[in-house]
Amino acid sequence: MKNLLLFILLSGVISAATQCSKADASATTRGAGGSTARFAISGNYLYTVDEANLKVFSIADAANPVLKNTVPVGFEIETIYPFKDKLFIGSTSEVHIFSINNPESPEKLSTAISPEVLRRCDPVVAKDTVAFATLRTNGICGGRQSILAAYDIKNISKPVQKGSYPINEPYGLGYSDTALYVCDRNGLYVFNIEKAYQPALRKTLADGWYLDVIPYNNTLICQVQDGLTLYDISECMNPTLITRIR
Repeated sequence: MKNLLLFILLSGVISAATQCSKADASATTRGAGGSTARFAISGNYLYTVDEANLKVFSIADAANPVLKNTVPVGFEIETIYPFKDKLFIGSTSEVHIFSINNPESPEKLSTAISPEVLRRCDPVVAKDTVAFATLRTNGICGGRQSILAAYDIKNISKPVQKGSYPINEPYGLGYSDTALYVCDRNGLYVFNIEKAYQPALRKTLADGWYLDVIPYNNTLICQVQDGLTLYDISECMNPTLITRIR
């Protein structure tokens, strides 16, 4: 069981016939992925990123994936997150936003840059007309300040950072309803994002080093430094421990 759940989380994709969770009932993506994933599924296509490129595979025949396209993105690409007909691709310097209206030919729409941090690591998720990113500046990412950033993406061609919250050493993140879960070296932070550009810290679970999360239906799957931790998030602001898997 431990190995199976680790595979699910680290791969970043939980396969399902359809995605219909409270996190985003209108999403077209099959499955749910973590914010630090390097690949994502949308419809009959698999999207992967390496350090510089976005690759598109047809998985209409799941046993025989076919490479359809390779799209240059930029430098030091780290993560990919699908949201409706968009892909949000995080690098150490910015967030690239692509349209997949034409699924085999992703088109770059814009780039989101934080004026507060010059160099950082960028896990990113999107919700409605807002995108959230953790900008970690310590260690290999360089810089002096780490934050949770909130971007206005109503005009997808001109994303603008409209809010931020200082965080010690953030990693992955995910949301369910009005709760945003942010991983940190010192624990898991639960933010209320009813006012999206003014994230309000509501709870801190200071019980270890959290690396990434996947909110899936009423369960929060957390990758921690030494295994997995699962929480019941039926009450999204109040995660309740289910089990720890080490």
